[in-house]
Amino acid sequence: MPIPSIMDADVTGKRLLVRADLNVPMENGRITDATRIARFAGGMRPLLDRGARLVILTHFGRPEGGSVDPLYSVDALRPALSRALGVGVGFAEPCIGKTAEAQARALRTGQALLCENLRFHAGETANDRAFAMALARLGDIYVNDAFSCAHRAHASTEAIARLLPAFAGPLMQEELTALATALDAPKRPSVAIVGGSKVSTKIAVLKNLVARVDHVIVGGGMANTFLYADGAPMGKSLHEADQVATVGEIRALARDAGCELHLPGDVVAACDFAPNARYDIVPADACPEDAMILDAGPRALARFQSLLADCNTILWNGPLGAFEMQPFDQSTILLAQTAADLTRQGLAVSVAGGGDTVAALNAADVAHDFTYVSSAGGAFLEWLEGRTLPGVAALQGAAEAA
Repeated sequence: MPIPSIMDADVTGKRLLVRADLNVPMENGRITDATRIARFAGGMRPLLDRGARLVILTHFGRPEGGSVDPLYSVDALRPALSRALGVGVGFAEPCIGKTAEAQARALRTGQALLCENLRFHAGETANDRAFAMALARLGDIYVNDAFSCAHRAHASTEAIARLLPAFAGPLMQEELTALATALDAPKRPSVAIVGGSKVSTKIAVLKNLVARVDHVIVGGGMANTFLYADGAPMGKSLHEADQVATVGEIRALARDAGCELHLPGDVVAACDFAPNARYDIVPADACPEDAMILDAGPRALARFQSLLADCNTILWNGPLGAFEMQPFDQSTILLAQTAADLTRQGLAVSVAGGGDTVAALNAADVAHDFTYVSSAGGAFLEWLEGRTLPGVAALQGAAEAA
């Protein structure tokens, strides 16, 4: 069921109750990365220009047990939010109740109100209907603009969507469109790059992807486990000896689906896990007993680059090696540059997500060249697993009921 976009709605004079994700990193009272605020504000400014009145909901940090903790007050976000929106932003403390309702009613067109941390109330994470009803009294229309929180069935993402006319915000719509393009209806051939340390953490991801894409490149410690299942010696390499049966299951699913799995044929092995450690390039089945595999080798990289050049859709989650230290970042950096080059030339659609993946793309200075880079974290991973996200399902349910 298509989810209606708030950008297509009549918002003039309406109080938009917007669920944002402004959970930005902060040190010593200073925001160290305001990207989330800037992206959110970029989508909201056109709505303010059209006469909307914004009532903004967000969580911030992890206050204990739904209790009020000044350390996690979202009031600290107001200066940056005001600058990004280009308007003064009021503050409602607490986020529910008669005072907050009066402040929301008093908003004029083009004005904004930021409500105190949702997680100061236990009803938020409990998906409590009474708390959702109290929030609903602050607005006329509910807007979910926080895909990164859509995997949580919380009062501000799930219960509230049943109480007001519900729409997707611009960031939510952008993310859903990008993800659908990469996985639900990709332009073929399609390839997924899946890296990381452990197969056990991405079993569901791999099982879902092999049924949906044409190729899967397996990298990082996950690739080691696949190689170990083939009888390759691991030396001191990170691998999961207890996941051999899982590897066999994933391979069987891939064969049935016609998906080809790709492992490195050569690897970078070193005796020390340290920056600029001495290393050797060895066949993937010849890791020395006193060494560990820390990256894909140059021949594997060339083969992966050639595969990407033959594909029209690239989906990426997880690095190919120990990208956080040189020289074991090379396969990840160079493959990322290849994906970026193909995207710039209009030869591929590229979508990436996950904390380590975003960090790797930033290290390669190519994140801006990908078609879409998701910062959604857990929600992105659950989407890769094929799970139904409660926040998205709630919007779909509201659309069906409308």
